[in-house]
Amino acid sequence: MSILETVKLNLSYGNRRGIRDVSLSVSEGQIFGFLGPNGAGKSTTIRILMGLLKASSGTAQIFGRNCWSDGAEIRREVGYVAGDVRLYPWLTLQRGLKLIGQIYKRDVQTRGMLLAERFSMETTLPVWKMSRGNRQKVALILAMAPNPRVLILDEPTSGLDPLMQDTLMLCLREMSQAGHTILFSSHLLSEVESLCDKIAIIRDGQIVENAMLADLQAKAPRRVVVTLPLGHDAIIPWPEMARLTWSPASQSEATISAAQSGLTGIPPARLHRTCLLEVHGSGAEFLQWAAAQSFEDISISPPSLESMFRSYYYTDKHPAKSTR
Repeated sequence: MSILETVKLNLSYGNRRGIRDVSLSVSEGQIFGFLGPNGAGKSTTIRILMGLLKASSGTAQIFGRNCWSDGAEIRREVGYVAGDVRLYPWLTLQRGLKLIGQIYKRDVQTRGMLLAERFSMETTLPVWKMSRGNRQKVALILAMAPNPRVLILDEPTSGLDPLMQDTLMLCLREMSQAGHTILFSSHLLSEVESLCDKIAIIRDGQIVENAMLADLQAKAPRRVVVTLPLGHDAIIPWPEMARLTWSPASQSEATISAAQSGLTGIPPARLHRTCLLEVHGSGAEFLQWAAAQSFEDISISPPSLESMFRSYYYTDKHPAKSTR
């Protein structure tokens, strides 16, 4: 059953494109990853879901109700953390929990205090004395304290240290196991891949991939790094299962897009004899072929969404342009 659904959502900012034909479906109890770089259209979509923006066309529903016309009723069962958290300077977590309890018309103190302990928060410290990470934690606690049926988080790990990121992930998994539905927006593939059941990838305001994580991982290639011996200048007949993404011959033009080609982490002195490939299928079959070659070294990574993700955001040499 879909708890949250959009169908062909469109919104433009005057002459600037916002989102186009965005269709999403999130089932009850699912952690849904909404992935894309900054400015791809994630926040615009989320603001429509929260009833803060009205779509030019298309539909957005939560609990089967229209997000614009029934927004007030929907928000009684939705927790939300915006991508740009802003809190009153005088607010403390303690006062925030009291206000949230009045808004949701339920007791949130018990759960709020438990969350405050898990996130190591001082409940009487005012916002103006807090670090950015602590302000983010306040927003997260206030969103989760009412135990809402749906939790919508826009870049929720922003400002959190690694330990607090782990704490958040654990809280979200617990909520999902209890039947709560979570929309988790991020520009970081690693956190979406480690947390979510289903992922939608948005580029330039359009959905370019929407599938279960397991299905995406099954299609994902392995990243292979081959180090050629010194003085090697022969053309290599790569097998059909391998796609060459970088070779010494392409160094002059691809150096500009090193991040695109996955060259970060390779010493510059080795670039002139390094080849990068994407291998689909069995890594063992490729290794069997490679054993007959005169390579100095070879490494094969497990199947990863990284290469797939990068392919959606880069053209031949330049990253895709972003929107709001």
